[in-house]
Amino acid sequence: MIARRSLAVAGFGLGLAPAILRAQNWTPNGPIRVIVPFPAGGTTDVLARLYAQRLTETLGNSVVVENRGGAGGSIGADVVAKAAPDGQTLLFHNLTFSTTTAALEHANRAPHSIERDFAPITLGANVPMMLLVHKDVPVSNLTELAAWARAQPTPPFYGSTGPGSTVNLIAEVLKRDANFNMEHVPFRGAAPLVQDMLAGRIQFGGDQLSSSLQHMRSGALKPVATLASTRATAMPNVATVREQGFPNAEMLGWNGFFAPARTPEAVLVKLQAEIAAASRHPTVASRIQELGAEPGGNSSAEFTQQVHSQIAAVRPLVQALNMRVE
Repeated sequence: MIARRSLAVAGFGLGLAPAILRAQNWTPNGPIRVIVPFPAGGTTDVLARLYAQRLTETLGNSVVVENRGGAGGSIGADVVAKAAPDGQTLLFHNLTFSTTTAALEHANRAPHSIERDFAPITLGANVPMMLLVHKDVPVSNLTELAAWARAQPTPPFYGSTGPGSTVNLIAEVLKRDANFNMEHVPFRGAAPLVQDMLAGRIQFGGDQLSSSLQHMRSGALKPVATLASTRATAMPNVATVREQGFPNAEMLGWNGFFAPARTPEAVLVKLQAEIAAASRHPTVASRIQELGAEPGGNSSAEFTQQVHSQIAAVRPLVQALNMRVE
């Protein structure tokens, strides 16, 4: 019995050897582009540049970040969907990938499919998504926000990173479930949205915790909820949407790497291993944690399940709200 098991294990190892060897031998043919589908300055951009710096050191080739903002991230994502599947062009996206894609699908305008056109590589970081108000809005939670909005003579403004984006979807869920109104103002990314919130032109919005943590700590922006299932370690006094009675607004925040579909398995294996190793590097891991996030580095299968499960949950919500992407 022992001999049979030993032979089986040996055979399994021999079967894997060629694939492992090919993965180890693959090297980039020149610079790798990492497309961030938002303007510079937001959390997704900051994390992408952190990884790019480390990967440049370990791969021996330049890894450069290229910002392609607009349309809730779909413009930059489509660049990668249509790129050559050779490992030279990657996408670094966040949870808005699932909401924007679902909204475009609902409008029959989706330029790509998450499941068909992308190969998830690995998680870069889990980052809590926070709902925020300008410091002068006299509320501290979602129930007070709804009551305040209902009392205004004209609907206040909320901002998002574009039609179909996460904050657009969540705001519409809250408006429906709490019976209040706000007018949507789309932006090309989180950085310009936050600037308009700080200036008081937008009363309500959302951002990944990392890029707005300094503004919350200074009091310039007030957090009223986190979308995650648990409270953020960096903001333990801020209740989750579920704790506040809005379970339909719950969403896990993430940032991760994708390659075009049909990228060779050996390339994906090598990239996953390099990115996962980067996530564990002390400098990278500590910086991610300083941003209030958790380093990633999970397997491609785990990341695929995470992303595909999220868009499967988002699609019926988009349909129920009849969200339109103009």
